[in-house]
Amino acid sequence: MNSNIDLDRFAVPLADEHRLVYRTAREFAATRLAPQARARDLNARFPLEPLMELGKMGYLGMKVSDADAGPGLDNVAFALVMEALAEGCVSTAVVVASSNLAGKILADHASPAIKERWLAPYLRGELGPASFALTEPDGGSDAAAVRTSARLDGDEWVLNGEKVFITGAIEAGFHLVFARSDGDGKQGLSCFLVERGTPGLTVGREEDKMGQRASGTAPLAFQDCRVPAANLIGERGHGYRIALSNVGPGRVGIAGLSIGIAEAALAAGSSYGRERRAFGRAITDFQNTQFVLADCRTELDAAWLLALRAARLLDQNKPCVAETSMAKLFASEACGRIVDRMVQLHGGYGYTREFDVERLYRDARVTRIYEGTSEIQRILIARQLLAM
Repeated sequence: MNSNIDLDRFAVPLADEHRLVYRTAREFAATRLAPQARARDLNARFPLEPLMELGKMGYLGMKVSDADAGPGLDNVAFALVMEALAEGCVSTAVVVASSNLAGKILADHASPAIKERWLAPYLRGELGPASFALTEPDGGSDAAAVRTSARLDGDEWVLNGEKVFITGAIEAGFHLVFARSDGDGKQGLSCFLVERGTPGLTVGREEDKMGQRASGTAPLAFQDCRVPAANLIGERGHGYRIALSNVGPGRVGIAGLSIGIAEAALAAGSSYGRERRAFGRAITDFQNTQFVLADCRTELDAAWLLALRAARLLDQNKPCVAETSMAKLFASEACGRIVDRMVQLHGGYGYTREFDVERLYRDARVTRIYEGTSEIQRILIARQLLAM
């Protein structure tokens, strides 16, 4: 991992707490995640043990307030942690991202009984990761296109339907599932907590993905799956609002994750360039290599600034739909360009699994898809622009 990231050069005010949380996450990533990242990728091995450790450290519910016995961190801290973890192992980082989303939803919308039964042990690291189950086979980026149904039968909800591409699903202690409880449209969705192992819930085969292969992504199937009526999260019919309540922070988190991948790639490329010799000289002595590295560093710094700006605006409770979309769009697109350049810098070796840039190249691609595609981000940015 790159140990030379100087946060001060971004000229963004950071508290001592931010620096401590970031430093702790980087140390964990360097010692517990990075050494096994390649093996996890090759074997698609879910990082359950490191995630359990992260849970005990408070990193699976970072933004849950101290009123609910959480760390009470802000969005700036969240973005910094996501960057640090992704440098070490992005498969772990993306599970942390989805788990934080689930934890924050419970903190913001669950009943006191649900918080005591589920949120409290979750924050103690006793339940492992959690999953956020919204996406369906025909839904994609359309959160209102949910077809999974929820029917109230006495003191139980009966769920039927299917979810796909659910991060961390194979080992999640519980799933937050969005289902249609009241007719069509955005007002018909509700959110439910479904415990792992509930009869009628089937966790499908883990997806054999291009990248982020250790993230435990799998479909969920519900066939007359009965959950207690008390497991309704928030008000009935408010599921769409709940699902979108953390969209901005989620995009900032993926911006941080994308930056982490790109930082890892740039560090690998810079190191390789100093060692690799061509025509009797290190390839970093050639102007073209220097130009490539300069472009990468410039784009990365720009991505950092956009991500930190968006996080700061979120923490100030200011409107920032466009800013969070810009951060996610630019960071994920820049990540793809930077990793591609570092593969090119490695030459043929960059196309082999012997070097980490090959894995990072595959890991980077999906950042332009999940948490809202690049096309969706552009639509949101343009909409805000044209409304001015």
